[in-house]
Amino acid sequence: MRILHTSDWHIGRSFHGHSTLDALRGVLDALIAQVHEHDVDLVVVAGDVFDSAAPAADCYRLLTDALRGISDAGARVIVTSGNHDSAARLGFQAGLLRDGIHVLTDPAAIGTPVTIDDEHGPVHVYGVPFLEPSLVRHLWPGVEVRSQAQALDQALGLIRADLADRGGRSVAIAHCFAAGVEPTSGLERDIQQGGLDVVPLAAFDGIDYVALGHIHGRQRLSDAVRYAGAPLHYSFGEADKPRGSWLVDLDAAGLAAVTWLDLPVPRRLVTLRGRLDDLLTAPAHAEIEDAWVCVQYTDPTPQSDPMRRLLSRFPYCATVMHTPEGARADDGSTYARRVRAARNDRELIDAFLAHVRDGEGATEREREIIAEVVDERVAAEVSA
Repeated sequence: MRILHTSDWHIGRSFHGHSTLDALRGVLDALIAQVHEHDVDLVVVAGDVFDSAAPAADCYRLLTDALRGISDAGARVIVTSGNHDSAARLGFQAGLLRDGIHVLTDPAAIGTPVTIDDEHGPVHVYGVPFLEPSLVRHLWPGVEVRSQAQALDQALGLIRADLADRGGRSVAIAHCFAAGVEPTSGLERDIQQGGLDVVPLAAFDGIDYVALGHIHGRQRLSDAVRYAGAPLHYSFGEADKPRGSWLVDLDAAGLAAVTWLDLPVPRRLVTLRGRLDDLLTAPAHAEIEDAWVCVQYTDPTPQSDPMRRLLSRFPYCATVMHTPEGARADDGSTYARRVRAARNDRELIDAFLAHVRDGEGATEREREIIAEVVDERVAAEVSA
């Protein structure tokens, strides 16, 4: 049996205020072409199909088109829900889908697989939706479920028990943060915000292949336990991570081979750093003018209207940050103390400029202008 493992489509997520629906549609069309090209028997989508619990109508249309496309290419599909999905909204149409498309969102049914036969016999595919401990602990009276790791341990125990009765090969689909993931691998937003709940790798023992979702960069935790990552880049932190899916082959004995299939990147992501004028004029940047661009300009002081100026050269500039080089070290002096230390209006203004410009006081030309303005003010007060 040949399986394509994908995850974290996040249909409906925006990229710095820009819709990603058209880009994602193109990438999923390429995935569908791979299903046909490689004679895939089953596609598994390991959670976070949608980006929110209440997706817009266009998101449902994109999902419907993608699932139909995969089915028309000759593969069956099994989809599970992630932490961004509403299991109820994702699963409400499960009974209406055509044969061969399964949406598994009910935690009470974790121990009941979708069984698919090939020339070597049955393959039992178990879907584990994202398990929020407070919402599922009532399903297992007498079992302590205070963390997602405990919930996954219980779920995998149910799967192994069922598999022991059925026999045959097995695939589990889960959405979680598993131990062993590299810390720089494009972590999910809730993980970045400190919501770590690590599932030990040993929890997946006894399964021929475990298709994981939740991490946006591909990861191989073991031969049999992998993350496919998201099919689209959703942040500049993911820019150097390949996009694609795992092509998994099962033979009569179980896992036979796993191959990575790249997906196209609709628009590359680039981070530029340097002085604003240099970024606007450097010939070396001509080749990335059609890329999504994150700019970190290093001028000592904030520049006027940097986004508008950058868009004139980089029409897909998504974000701009002022990150000055050589910022002066904090001398421990508060702004109030510097103001009190000023001996005249010129020094008072210089103290204010240093406060708002990361330690940089007035330039020579600015001092001349300040002196003129202060002298005019003093002369006006004297004449009055």
